[in-house]
Amino acid sequence: MFPAKEAACYTYADYLEWDENERHEIIDGEARMMATPPRIHQKISMTLSAMLYNYLNGKPCEVYPAPFSVRLFPAKDGSDDTVVEPDITVVCDLSKLDDRGCNGAPDFIIEIISSSTARYDRIVKFNKYREAGVREYWIVDPEEKIVSAYLLKNGHYVAVNYDDTAAVPVTVLPGCAIDLKTVFASPA
Repeated sequence: MFPAKEAACYTYADYLEWDENERHEIIDGEARMMATPPRIHQKISMTLSAMLYNYLNGKPCEVYPAPFSVRLFPAKDGSDDTVVEPDITVVCDLSKLDDRGCNGAPDFIIEIISSSTARYDRIVKFNKYREAGVREYWIVDPEEKIVSAYLLKNGHYVAVNYDDTAAVPVTVLPGCAIDLKTVFASPA
């Protein structure tokens, strides 16, 4: 758990002091502990991560499943107050990577929502990812079996929704398409 602060405005420097066995995020200085996701979330995450890993093998981009820290607005002194742990992160500018994660906007982020994270992923993280310049952001809804793909154009996200029968193109990875029939296949 993160220690209480009088002003409750946490930074990346604070984040580095917390227990590595617990997952946390900080957005605008507000810390949030993250619960273990349900099985369907993990199945979808593994399927998407494997598809992206296989596509990227031998290419100049890398994919990272959670837990993986992303500092959207990094400050050299650690005073930045936003550190997120997306479900899946793709980084093509490898100079942004260090031993702790990604420093700056990744090229592609996927969040898999649940009833407890939907509002946060659809509003709070959506706005932070747009502000940071994440070029492509997907929200995967396991219950509805829908993917909402947001593409950054002129500082705004343009949305396209796909159902579980679609093959969704990953715009930032030319030639890559994700088959949602495979992603949303029922767990055994």
